[in-house]
Amino acid sequence: MAQSTTAEVIIVGGGLAGLSAAIYLGRAKRDTLVIDGGNSMARWEPKVQNYLGFPQGISGEELLSRAREQARCYRVRFKRDRVVRGRIRGDHFSLRGEKGSYTSQRLLLATGIFHIPPNISGIQPCLGQSMFFCKDCDGYRVQGKAIAVYGWTNEAVDYALAMLSYSSCLVIITDGHTPRWNKQHAGWIREYNIPVYSQPVTGIRKTRRQIRALCLADRSQIAVDALFTTRGNIYFNKLAGDLGAKVNRNGEIAVDLEMRTTVPGLYAAGCVTPANCQMIIAAGQGATSAQAINRDLFEESLKTHSLRSRIHPPPKKMAHAG
Repeated sequence: MAQSTTAEVIIVGGGLAGLSAAIYLGRAKRDTLVIDGGNSMARWEPKVQNYLGFPQGISGEELLSRAREQARCYRVRFKRDRVVRGRIRGDHFSLRGEKGSYTSQRLLLATGIFHIPPNISGIQPCLGQSMFFCKDCDGYRVQGKAIAVYGWTNEAVDYALAMLSYSSCLVIITDGHTPRWNKQHAGWIREYNIPVYSQPVTGIRKTRRQIRALCLADRSQIAVDALFTTRGNIYFNKLAGDLGAKVNRNGEIAVDLEMRTTVPGLYAAGCVTPANCQMIIAAGQGATSAQAINRDLFEESLKTHSLRSRIHPPPKKMAHAG
């Protein structure tokens, strides 16, 4: 194992939450290390249309690249690694990755989530192009088109009802699963005349990354321009569990308004918390957590009489020869 890398603050996760926090901490002159496994969900987005300041849209990968470049301007360090274990040792956090070990005074978990795609053969290339996870992000771009909502719970019905704001051509696909929505949601399906197809989905018909139809087990096809899934999420919360932080029944790391977890010195931000999983919200949470971490470290340095200047004194003026 390589020698341990030490930083004042370590951020696990290089998505929008982690990078936003890194920029704020770098500007606060904190020695900051971002450990990034390269798995940010933002990279799936070919064109982000609802991030402030980009009226023509921007790809998720480009947004991440710009944020990394901005963080490096403030001497933030980056390490490509996947952290597999975390421990608290005295007043420090100790992390073990696949490539090295790491130690810090404060730790921010911006580990994110994974949206589970539908279990449909051939769907993978359509992610972010004609298959989506977020109505708030992508409902606007598919308005007036033929939309299918994939799911069999109350959430799927709620999703379908919300999508009626964008299109009246809407169906629910249960893919062979027995519907688990309650009587009230069943009543809304009838009230708004939303067709429900219960046959298993055997595949898709597509042109490159554009879905054209869903193929069902009875050999029928449903013409579809866009598919939204409500299959669920996987929360990357293992590190929080290792360190003893509270995780709610959904798998989200519990935080207060300043992104503090239930473990002193440990923070969490972005989609791994109970926040609405939006890029701009994740970035805002990252900024909030960074400010809280910086203030925490500052107050600790006052209590321990260890406050030090981080600015080099100006050079002495040289006397001019007369």
